[in-house]
Amino acid sequence: MQIEIICVGNELLIGKTLNTNAQWLARRVTSLGASVRRITVVGDDVDEIASAVREALGRKPRFIITTGGLGPTFDDKTLEGIAKALNRSLMLNDKALKMVKEKYEEYAKAGRMDSAELTPHRVKMAMLPEGAEPLPNPVGTAPGVRLDVNGAVIISLPGVPVEMETIFEESVVPLLKKETGDLMFFEASLHVDNIMESTLAPLIDLVMRDNPYVYIKSHPKGEERKPHIELHFSTTAKDSRVAKDRLGKAIMQLSELIKEKGGKVKTFKT
Repeated sequence: MQIEIICVGNELLIGKTLNTNAQWLARRVTSLGASVRRITVVGDDVDEIASAVREALGRKPRFIITTGGLGPTFDDKTLEGIAKALNRSLMLNDKALKMVKEKYEEYAKAGRMDSAELTPHRVKMAMLPEGAEPLPNPVGTAPGVRLDVNGAVIISLPGVPVEMETIFEESVVPLLKKETGDLMFFEASLHVDNIMESTLAPLIDLVMRDNPYVYIKSHPKGEERKPHIELHFSTTAKDSRVAKDRLGKAIMQLSELIKEKGGKVKTFKT
């Protein structure tokens, strides 16, 4: 199952904010047995967001997940961009408005603000593309959004990490598990010294040919005159025993080949 991630925010493009949301989502989605095919970052611009969504839909992923741009300020434009991409109108969603209203009433009751009045900026968070459904936000105000479009599901999540992660776990994980079934992602790492990446390359090619269900990626950590490389092994399977057997065979074969070339297998972790 293929997934694309679109992260929205000028702060990401100018380097003010590290894009931890993309890393967290990619790792979490992969752990559920799905495959992230592309991560795109765009600014707070309706046309840029719309273009990114249209391009993603053209590649026909099963899910498109967006982060950021759901709040009450002028630069929160994600839903407007999605609506433009789909030639749909933004409409006041009664369910979303109820969620927003209840949140502000809760804040006022707790003394966090003087009034729970639904100002235009607060109502903005309940303006969703036509046909969209709001997703509850247990730790924040702006609801997440789900929109089904021609076989794809667009999920929009807030940019605040704790809100994004909570909505994902509670509302998105069940959707992904329904699609992937019992598939799970398994991984292991091997650290090696005294062998250059160019020497490792043909060894990795050989082991991947012999172990077609295992993907091996090299990550240089040192420098060429004193090489230190992490080898990351991964596979997707329905049975943990099958996965561990696959990884074990590949690791053993590559370890022996590395030793034959004078390399040193330093550490191993799962």
